[in-house]
Amino acid sequence: MKKLILGLLAMLLITAAYAQDGKKALREANKAFGAYNLDPTGNKAKLKEAVEQIDLALQDPEIAKDPSAWASKGEIYNEVANQIVAVRQLGMGSLDELPKIAHPAHEAAEAYLKSYELAEKKWQTKDALKGFQVSQGNLSNMGIFLFEDQDFTGAFKDFKMAVTLHEKLKAEGEQSALDAEEDYNNQLYITGLAALNAGEPEAAGEYFKKLYEMDYAKPAIYEALYKMEAEKDVEAAYEYLEEGRKKYPDDVSLLFAEINHFLRINKLDELITKLEQAIEKEPDNVSLYSTLGNVYDNLHQREMKEGNAEKAEEYFNKALKYYNLATEKDPTFSDAVYSIGALYYNRAAAMTQELNKYADDYSKEGLKKYEALKEQIFKEFDKALPYFQKAEALNPSDMNTLIALKEIYARKDNLEMSNEFKERLDKVQAGEEIKVSYFKNN
Repeated sequence: MKKLILGLLAMLLITAAYAQDGKKALREANKAFGAYNLDPTGNKAKLKEAVEQIDLALQDPEIAKDPSAWASKGEIYNEVANQIVAVRQLGMGSLDELPKIAHPAHEAAEAYLKSYELAEKKWQTKDALKGFQVSQGNLSNMGIFLFEDQDFTGAFKDFKMAVTLHEKLKAEGEQSALDAEEDYNNQLYITGLAALNAGEPEAAGEYFKKLYEMDYAKPAIYEALYKMEAEKDVEAAYEYLEEGRKKYPDDVSLLFAEINHFLRINKLDELITKLEQAIEKEPDNVSLYSTLGNVYDNLHQREMKEGNAEKAEEYFNKALKYYNLATEKDPTFSDAVYSIGALYYNRAAAMTQELNKYADDYSKEGLKKYEALKEQIFKEFDKALPYFQKAEALNPSDMNTLIALKEIYARKDNLEMSNEFKERLDKVQAGEEIKVSYFKNN
């Protein structure tokens, strides 16, 4: 019994000492922050001390019940966010002088929310609400910085908190930085955008659907909703794109989204008009010419399989036209250079299927047709080869180019060259990068 009493006494003494340390830390935090405010420029060390002491104070369970202590943390952390904004926007001072806090504006807002929840007196609630108002600006600025730094998860947290504080302020009948309809709508938009980039489509959908219902005038809303819904039902998702294109026919981003949609579902005929429109809007965009060439290339292969020789030739010539336009715009655009080679190669390969029909025909006429077609096939391979060589010179690690060169030299019975590119292909497939081109140096 005596030991038990002594043990309980020891626990009480430890608890009392802990509480005393918490109160002391809170006093030190407020004292350090007061000293910092007397000379913010030359007294950054006091801001660091204030952060350390307020965090220490709030580890005390008794202090953690005090709304004023949480309000102090909100004020201190908001000042850290203020200073980061000053450095990032105005170049005042250095980030190295400031406390290392990943998301100070968010932590400040959370501290004020805790103060708001614990408040028992009107003045405590009033202080928390003032803290909400101050925090909104910092959350917005810090969220933008995080978005620029591609920390989309952090940006989403800050932007989302700004909306949360707005809702709390409005429920209390207080002014908010988002009172103007345009400001509020824009905040919802950037919050959804951050969520989408952070890989949280469901969270993004809440904001974008709200804006969609309000008919918010931003073309990106329709693109974002399409991207989110396309994972479930790509055809149903297209309704958003279609509606957006009708409302904003000149928006290039929506046009490109529509092009990607038709590529995704392999509706090649519909793509032609869309790509032609895109080229009109961006005549120097090389990839558009190459993509349109690819569409005609695929149509050419489709017609070849169906035995429509005349239509296949028409699509072949159109594919070649757009690939050539791409290389005229940018001679170093290796995708288009390779594609011209592939266009000739694939036509030769398709003709090889036809050649097999004459393989067992040993009549004079059969042999004549076989040799004539074989000669034509090799001419097509010969047309393809220079483009593959140039593509290899532009990008010596491209796997498709190496495969094409290996195959085309094998068909030409040049085993030495075929093996050269087989070795290079093996290296690339093993994860090695080929830095020295064969044809650039030969």
